[in-house]
Amino acid sequence: MSQIAVIFGLMLFSVAVVADDNVPSTVAELWDDVDVESEPLEVHVVRQWDEDDIRLQYVLYRIGNFKGQQATMAAFFGFPKNAEKLPGLLHLHGGGQRAFLHEVRYYARRGYACLSINWAGREMETAKPTDPNTDWGAVDPTQKNVPGYGNLKPGTLYLDPFESPRNNNWFLLTYGARRGLTFLEKQPQVDKQRLGVYGHSMGGNLTMYVAGTDKRIKVAAPSVGGQGFRTLPLPLLPDQSPRRINGDVGLFRATLGFQSYAPRVTVPLLWLSATNDFHQIMDDTFRTAELLPGKVRFSFAPHLNHRFTDAFAVTRPLWFDEHLKGSFRFPETPSSKLTLAGEAGVPRLEIRPDLSQAIDLVALFYSVDPDPQARFWRTATVTSLRGNVWSAPLPILSTDLPLFAFANVHYKLATPQAIQFFKPANTFAISSKLHTVSSDELKMNQVKATDKPSRLIDDFSHGFRDWYRLSENNPHHWQYWTRKINDPKWRGPQHAQLAFDIKTAQPNSMVVIITENFFRAYRGKKREWLAEIVLPGKADWQPVVLRTSHFKSLDGQEALGSWRQADLLGFRAFVEVGDQVRGTRKWSGAQPELRQLRWID
Repeated sequence: MSQIAVIFGLMLFSVAVVADDNVPSTVAELWDDVDVESEPLEVHVVRQWDEDDIRLQYVLYRIGNFKGQQATMAAFFGFPKNAEKLPGLLHLHGGGQRAFLHEVRYYARRGYACLSINWAGREMETAKPTDPNTDWGAVDPTQKNVPGYGNLKPGTLYLDPFESPRNNNWFLLTYGARRGLTFLEKQPQVDKQRLGVYGHSMGGNLTMYVAGTDKRIKVAAPSVGGQGFRTLPLPLLPDQSPRRINGDVGLFRATLGFQSYAPRVTVPLLWLSATNDFHQIMDDTFRTAELLPGKVRFSFAPHLNHRFTDAFAVTRPLWFDEHLKGSFRFPETPSSKLTLAGEAGVPRLEIRPDLSQAIDLVALFYSVDPDPQARFWRTATVTSLRGNVWSAPLPILSTDLPLFAFANVHYKLATPQAIQFFKPANTFAISSKLHTVSSDELKMNQVKATDKPSRLIDDFSHGFRDWYRLSENNPHHWQYWTRKINDPKWRGPQHAQLAFDIKTAQPNSMVVIITENFFRAYRGKKREWLAEIVLPGKADWQPVVLRTSHFKSLDGQEALGSWRQADLLGFRAFVEVGDQVRGTRKWSGAQPELRQLRWID
């Protein structure tokens, strides 16, 4: 390795002729001798402007020289005017996105210097026709080269002429991001001893790579990305296909798998995510977290996929405030205990939260679905509250399915906190560890199946607690969704009809949607089935009854056969199918009220 390390360090990845028996086989061999600081940055300020009390810049910096061609990164940089020695943040955008001015503005107004790099090379915000942009030169780790994220083989867009982890897109992107840290630490506005990194989705992946390779980082906050074990099947869901690699999968795991970076992330890390995220698998996140040697907190928004609500989104700026400013303190992770042989053989979850701050809510959740992307999280009913211990039974229908349980503790904030895209947050939520119990363990511990199926899906006495809502404040694009109907307790019986009462102030039509095999490709093709209903707009409740035959395929040629593989139930104002609109594109009046959602014979 020493020969390669010297060549790469001095020539900044100008490819030299080396033997393929020197291929890096560990994270340390891949990164420990890489120098991202000594090469000149050759910074160019394309444009600079002020917005109230913050200064914004459109900048370029030199990434390096790959295969004889120079690569440059475009970015936005922002900071409070006339400020020095501020904590610095590196923002890493997600897939299909670009450098974000709103991220830079938000953190600059919170007293940070923030750099948002444009690693994917899409046109920059506010760009003029002649403005320069990110240019990777002879290589391409952007999403124009999607196969490169799982690749180790040589090729025209890759670095090494033999199978190597340096032929993977994530290697180049991590290098480019670390050069962004070099940019930050050289700015007079930045205290180089207080640097943090964060990113969403693919940016969450990059956050873990950077935090696991760069000792300049003092705090990290990935969201919906960065968990390990992606090339391995879930232990309780072997039917789900793991990610495939073009090359030696063992070499990929050892050099690019996040489980190999986790032991190197010694800084405080906040994992912000959603329980049903398609990209950051909840179960594997906790498996990866067990390998982290440093301080860690979790904040998992229930029922959501790739997004959060305000109480969860606010945790990230608060995390930075604690570890880069010392102006906030996070409570400890809630202590939790899952007792299997509880009273009458019913499992019981106990949560003991940190009481150092005022608690607003403690919510206990459990599920029996082995698929973390599609599972419905039941809200457990707390039956005991003694001192600082919240306790709830977790009744199940069968011991043939596994059991999962965790809790969220919502704490009150002394003053509302502004967050991007949300109203100011009054609370923040942190999650307990995830408890996982296999079917075999349930049976060995003589757990009893005491629960019963329910024809009543939701009476809405708890509002939309078991749902997630999209565009909920938009008068025309609102959507209500629940995964409740894929839970065996509420799954539709054969020949049953779906019934509910609805109230709308104005005449409208709307769409009810059933989605089959949502993220369950191992079970069949994902399909959506639509039923359009006409609402007269009366002041009193209107009954609606829908059979499977009312739900039609998008082309209208087929009808839903059964409820057996239904994973999602949704209500929407309208859906566009080709050039046709089903439902009401311009909804009149207030959003509909619902009650007594149920199955009837």
